[in-house]
Amino acid sequence: MHSPLRARLATLTLASLVAIASTACVGPHRYYDAQYGDYHEWNGSEVGYYGRWEGDTHRDHIDFGNRDAGEQREYFSWRHNQH
Repeated sequence: MHSPLRARLATLTLASLVAIASTACVGPHRYYDAQYGDYHEWNGSEVGYYGRWEGDTHRDHIDFGNRDAGEQREYFSWRHNQH
């Protein structure tokens, strides 16, 4: 009786550790804007601006990190001109 209980407890413990480890790596992303020498933290506010930029410039949605460097620079320039 103790062996199956220990095995189950060990499995649950391992599953919990894997879940914690996988979420520990997820966090806010920061992108460096070399032209302006600052960082943009990808939070809810920045996501809103980015969505607006995509709409204003008639672009399909692509995750910012997957855009080429030229488009990222265009976004940062546009972003710095917003209030």
